[in-house]
Amino acid sequence: MTSKTSSSRQLLTFKPRQLAKKLLSTLSERSRDVLTNRYGLGSQAKKLTLESIGKKYGITRERVRQIENHALISLRKSPVYVKAKTVLAELEQLVHDLGGVIAEDELLAHISTDKGAQNHVHFLLVVDESFKKEKEDEHFKHRWYIDEKLAGKVHDALRRLYKSLGNDDLVSELDIISKFLTHVEDIADHLKHEHVVRRYLNLSKIIGKNPLGEWGLVTSPNVRAKGMRDFAFLVLRKHGSPIHFREVAKSIEKLFGRKAHVATTHNELIKDPRFVLVGRGLYALAEWGYMSGVVKDVIRKILEKHGPLTKEEIVDKVLKERYVKENTILVNLQNLKFFRKDKDGRYSLVP
Repeated sequence: MTSKTSSSRQLLTFKPRQLAKKLLSTLSERSRDVLTNRYGLGSQAKKLTLESIGKKYGITRERVRQIENHALISLRKSPVYVKAKTVLAELEQLVHDLGGVIAEDELLAHISTDKGAQNHVHFLLVVDESFKKEKEDEHFKHRWYIDEKLAGKVHDALRRLYKSLGNDDLVSELDIISKFLTHVEDIADHLKHEHVVRRYLNLSKIIGKNPLGEWGLVTSPNVRAKGMRDFAFLVLRKHGSPIHFREVAKSIEKLFGRKAHVATTHNELIKDPRFVLVGRGLYALAEWGYMSGVVKDVIRKILEKHGPLTKEEIVDKVLKERYVKENTILVNLQNLKFFRKDKDGRYSLVP
């Protein structure tokens, strides 16, 4: 597979346009015209609907469909097609090499970036009955395969993968590949390579990758970031530690090219429970384990969990939750409405 054109990614040794032209030459003029327009095989690479073609000939869309189906059957019976099967075996081998099951858009883009060339390859896939297509549904994109059993195994593994993910789960690409392989049953070792599994993952409409390369369910705002707070969440995940809201705004603009006003960003951080204020203007992610609330609330939660503690023990635990001065903690401990000190110098909650 080594022929060269400027628009090709992985080239075939035959020319899809020329082969399609030879196949079409076996048909009547009207049948040839219907297929050319339906599959975008003309100079404009434009695909027409059944209705549009029907208007041109003054016939119904159903009649156009009948002509299309009959033309495809005629092509498969022609001597030109029989001869072309040895050439089309190369396209079949390519699908095998790419994993045996592949999303239509990815397969066509792998062969060429030129829309016209892609249309001709798509036409050849339709003509050759070795290739099976499943149309887009709620779980998967349009995809092509040759081995029905393999396709079934990949589909089943992806469905099991969906069920193993929570709506807020985010996992690295290596982890999602590993998870997929634990769910897939009895496939050849060469189909377990990372680049092949990525293509299997790309079949899915249920899982996806966020701008930071992490995978999860597409229903999660952590994957399909829409508003400012979603982008802020991704900024904090990438940063990995508490960050000032001004830096969050700057990072949104730098990483995602989205205009982020400081005041707006700060308001979104305040309103979203995914974020916890841990210092003066410093925010962390709640998933990191930080307690919510002001310093007084943090002290109360610590005492509820651990019981009476000394001043030093309380300061140590609060500083693990908040970026504040020690004196701020001590001032809060003097609030007699909430805290009391026993004769041993230990603090507890006021009943």
